[in-house]
Amino acid sequence: MSAFAAFIDEKGGSASEPEYGHDPASGGIFSTDYKRHDDLKEMLDSNKDSLKLEAMKRIVAMIARGKNASDLFPAVVKNVACKNIEDPNQLIRASALRVLSSIRVTIIVPIMMLAIKEAASDMSPYVRKTAAHAIPKLHSLDPEQKDQLIEVIEKLLADKTTLVAGSVVMAFEEVCPDRIDLIHKNYRKLCNLLIDVEEWGQVVIINMLTRYARTQFLNPNINESLLEESSEKAFYASDDEEDEDKKAEAATLAKRKPYVMDPDHRLLLRNTKPLLQSRNAAVVMAVAQLYFHLAPKAEVGIIAKALGMFEPYLKSFYIRSTDPTQIKILKLEVLTNLANETNISTILREFQTYIKSMDKDFVAASIQAIGRCATNIGEVRDTCLNGLVQLLSNRDELVVAESVVVIKKLLQMQPEQHSDIIKHMAKLIDNIQVPMARASILWLIGEYCEHVPKIAPDVLRNMAKTFTNEEDIVKLQIINLAAKLYLTNSKQTKLLTQYVLNLAKYDQNYDIRDRARFIRQLIVPTDKSGALSKYAKKLFLALKPAPVLQSTFKDRDHFQLGSLSHLLNAKAAGYQELPDWPESAPDPSVRNVEIPDWSKCTSRKDRKEKKTEKPFYSDSEGESGPTESADSDSGSGSESASASDESGSGSESEESREETESEDEEEDEEKEKKRKKRLDKTKAKKPAEESAERCTIAPSGSIKMYELLHRITGEGLAVEYCFSRQPFSPDPNMVAVQIQFTNNTNSETKNLHIEEPRLQSGMRIREFTEIDVLAAGESVTVVMGIDFCDSTQAANFQLCTHTRKFFVSIQPPVGELMTPVFLTENDFKKEQGKLMGMNEISEKLMLGEKCVNEHVIVERVTATANLSRVPCGSEKECRFAGKTVSSGCLVLVTVPTKEGGGAQLTVNCEKMLIGTLLVKDIMQALSQ
Repeated sequence: MSAFAAFIDEKGGSASEPEYGHDPASGGIFSTDYKRHDDLKEMLDSNKDSLKLEAMKRIVAMIARGKNASDLFPAVVKNVACKNIEDPNQLIRASALRVLSSIRVTIIVPIMMLAIKEAASDMSPYVRKTAAHAIPKLHSLDPEQKDQLIEVIEKLLADKTTLVAGSVVMAFEEVCPDRIDLIHKNYRKLCNLLIDVEEWGQVVIINMLTRYARTQFLNPNINESLLEESSEKAFYASDDEEDEDKKAEAATLAKRKPYVMDPDHRLLLRNTKPLLQSRNAAVVMAVAQLYFHLAPKAEVGIIAKALGMFEPYLKSFYIRSTDPTQIKILKLEVLTNLANETNISTILREFQTYIKSMDKDFVAASIQAIGRCATNIGEVRDTCLNGLVQLLSNRDELVVAESVVVIKKLLQMQPEQHSDIIKHMAKLIDNIQVPMARASILWLIGEYCEHVPKIAPDVLRNMAKTFTNEEDIVKLQIINLAAKLYLTNSKQTKLLTQYVLNLAKYDQNYDIRDRARFIRQLIVPTDKSGALSKYAKKLFLALKPAPVLQSTFKDRDHFQLGSLSHLLNAKAAGYQELPDWPESAPDPSVRNVEIPDWSKCTSRKDRKEKKTEKPFYSDSEGESGPTESADSDSGSGSESASASDESGSGSESEESREETESEDEEEDEEKEKKRKKRLDKTKAKKPAEESAERCTIAPSGSIKMYELLHRITGEGLAVEYCFSRQPFSPDPNMVAVQIQFTNNTNSETKNLHIEEPRLQSGMRIREFTEIDVLAAGESVTVVMGIDFCDSTQAANFQLCTHTRKFFVSIQPPVGELMTPVFLTENDFKKEQGKLMGMNEISEKLMLGEKCVNEHVIVERVTATANLSRVPCGSEKECRFAGKTVSSGCLVLVTVPTKEGGGAQLTVNCEKMLIGTLLVKDIMQALSQ
């Protein structure tokens, strides 16, 4: 009986009818590969773990017997990976996706795509970050998936977490760098998140935004380039042409609008500037190249200290022995470029110490740097030459050889003044063995043989003796020397030249043989000599221009600064060209993000205001809700009463009057315009003291003033703001911000108002009423409301006058996002018990020297955060309570003190980010 028959009898089954109990992977002669693998696929797709486990065992057995199981790979991967991708632990989900995306097998592409799409919607930002990392891997495996991957990238670009931002931009750069339209809506978000993104993500985002800005904004130096072009044309033009050019230029400038930087352009420059202080050199370099390519020339100087550039920071570029060779050479380059008449002596002394280095490449670069300094600064040329000549006696052959090459280039500038140096170098030729150095000396002697008529023939005689043993480059120069001496001193060197040419005639190198044959026909006239022989002297002894010692880094500005292509001076794989500036500014509205306006309502009053399109009210003030109107009805009769409440009741009372007088729209419109003008003039002229009464200081702590607009930047208008810690009556979910305007000019400032608020998603702003006139030397205070959505993100807007617009930002400290809550001790403990675990943050600290008692601790905490004191039975413990203004989440703070000046700070808050930031600020306040 055959082994197969015995196997069938043992199992009691038919070979043609395999069951799950039978081994379909045994390779039976009656079962096809297709059917056997199909059965295994059914087992792997089963809902029963036992069948899946059995199928996996059989597949392992197949592989062990050398069977091909590659078509089962997707089914196996799906069973192994899917369970982990759905694991409750975010680290396991991310690891599973990372492993899956690293499998370079095209057959599992559909599974990989599904996993990436699912991970892109995961609740964990870490998993979403991993999904972004997987996108380039899948794209390189199967480029046909690009369209689907772009959809995932678009979704992840809208992610608001800093953990995802850098990774998804990297995926964008790898998959679809030309899809600039995906960046429009996310541009401002990326600029604002940039400071909090991890370092390598910052590098990627900055490089991407550099390219984006070059396509969306105008050249900030466009006016300077126009002036340069016009001055060049005027220089070469004739008188008549010059007049015509001036007229054309004047017409062009008259048509061209003065350059005004786009606020989004300024946003990018402002938000990247702090990163010059980054500890990561790549981040600093990325910001430096951004400023180099995008900033106005007047602002590029801020990158100087960050990079350690320019003359004031010369010593920053002195070379350390621990620097790598590449860094040493780059520092040498900078030092050479910074050399001038005032600092050259210091730099040359520094270069002298570098020549003693054991790094041969660095020594050679140092000698070349000395030569470049001598070329650029004529006053030190003789000093450099003398120093290089002294190096000719150095024991290091490399130092001598490099010195000879540099001296040769320097001597070409003034050969008649340095015949002694040429003689000295001629004497050293027997001791120098480096071929390039020997060839340089021979070239010098031949080129200036008339300056050394006695030494040149002796040198040729000595070199003829060793001709056959010399390197090819030296042999060529010996032939050149012989030819030049034959033409200038044939009486002494005729026979010697023929001897050298005969040696060269039979040399192994065909270049040397050809050169000897050519020179013989050229300098030795015969009957067969051509017409060139009479021009032999002009050919060999023509004046040759002195070489220009240029930097190896010259002419690299066509590559993006800091890129690999810029370093190599050659286009590297993957390099993306930096776009040219657009001729006209693209539409900036593409970067506007629509956010829901929660202040809108559908009252009849609002519909009327929208219909008449009155410009007096800002959007947020003109769209007050029904409750606000109802509250203001009682005070609508008195105009003076409404004028006394600038923070909102004035506009409310006017709106209520408008409600009662709305029977006849056409008549009321003119009356209301006059009344509003008169009312606002009254409000604008109120003294600052009266405004301050309307926005009183909260008793819980001192109020800190912040600068919104400096008087120099504001051309005489100074603006400061503070968080008054008072409820904002029009909307209790907004933080009240008190703004003080001071007119430091000699003329009136008119029409102070806010335009174009640019807010993060969910944030709202309620503008103050426009100030018609602010007299010279006067101040006025107004109040506006901002809903920061429990975030420390800045509220950006334009502060406008009748002549100028200023882009400004208000960024709240985390402590100003709260309002006090009064709790009993029992209520405090009860609420604290609900906010344990991840909602509790606790840190140990040492109290500062001035935190000597309970009173100081309470004062410091309430000054940092707008919280109220909670009664406590223990004298060694302070408790505080508050809630976030926007969402009303409780914030509980406990500070128990210990002996020896120690303390334990505990913050309980549902919003973990708020809690983390608050702990940091309170610890800083108590540690001082």
